[in-house]
Amino acid sequence: MIRLSVLDQSPIRKGGTASQAVQETIELAKLTDRLGYHRYWVSEHHNILGLAGSSPEVLISHLAGETKGIRMGSGGIMLPNHSSLKVAENFRMLETLFPGRIDLGLGRAPGGDRLTAAILNPSNSFVQNDFIQQLMDLRDFLTDNAEPDSIQEKVKAIPVAETCPELWILTSSGESALIAAHFGMALSFAQFINPTGGYASIQAYKERFQPSEALSIPHASVGIFVLCADTKEKAEELQAVMDRQLLNIEKGISEGILSYEEIKPYVYSDMERVRLLHNRGRMIVGTPDTVKKRILDLTEEYGIDEVVVSTITYDFKDRVRSYELLAETFELEKRL
Repeated sequence: MIRLSVLDQSPIRKGGTASQAVQETIELAKLTDRLGYHRYWVSEHHNILGLAGSSPEVLISHLAGETKGIRMGSGGIMLPNHSSLKVAENFRMLETLFPGRIDLGLGRAPGGDRLTAAILNPSNSFVQNDFIQQLMDLRDFLTDNAEPDSIQEKVKAIPVAETCPELWILTSSGESALIAAHFGMALSFAQFINPTGGYASIQAYKERFQPSEALSIPHASVGIFVLCADTKEKAEELQAVMDRQLLNIEKGISEGILSYEEIKPYVYSDMERVRLLHNRGRMIVGTPDTVKKRILDLTEEYGIDEVVVSTITYDFKDRVRSYELLAETFELEKRL
């Protein structure tokens, strides 16, 4: 059985507002909860005007209150931007409010540019060993494990919760896969960022996995852009919009999502076409049968049972329809 989950970056269309994007996130969370999706993750981005998702911990609290059974979490908290203690307290509070429903996905990237990251946390040295120390501190704050003379012996993360958020490490390069294996945490590979390396990262994670109190066997997922439509022609239009969106991001252009009518006349250069072909490895596009087959092929190749779906479209109705079609073709069990 394949689990389908959601990653939502709260994208803003050109001419739209952040308020509209967040309202659409709320509506999508409620819809995917009813449709039977497994978890709903929201992202942390900074200084990117086309994305409204900057504070996952705030948004999760609201979304969890608006939904019933779907797991809610971060995809992810960019840990170097934060104090480990404060992250532990935020997610202990969420776990206290919504016990057994909270995921804490953690990333090492800044979620934006280096200047913004330095302002968010002036002590950030962008060194991997610092991230590992933060992970150790965070884990101990969340579990109340305290070595003699350690910080956790003197400082407790409050409120003390009866349950612990599910811990995930996010990676697009594969380096953090080994960290997840060492700490016995779940792993999600971001193929929507990097179209290559997913298989190798997940295999290395599985081979080196060390069981922890929270996770006895390795558990991995893959995040990928998915655009599903009723017709092949509509799917191709959605892909054309996504092609341009990813190209704009690579160029540092943050003007929001463009409509198909606006991008249709554009003629790409040879170099841009090379990038378009590369970026199509970051997405699955088509009608329901085509999309289902490609998702099943992906899960079989990687040896996983969960796919985290990110869908970005100009028109929110197309986004909704994509998630509806996926739920139908995979026969997800609806929640009342």
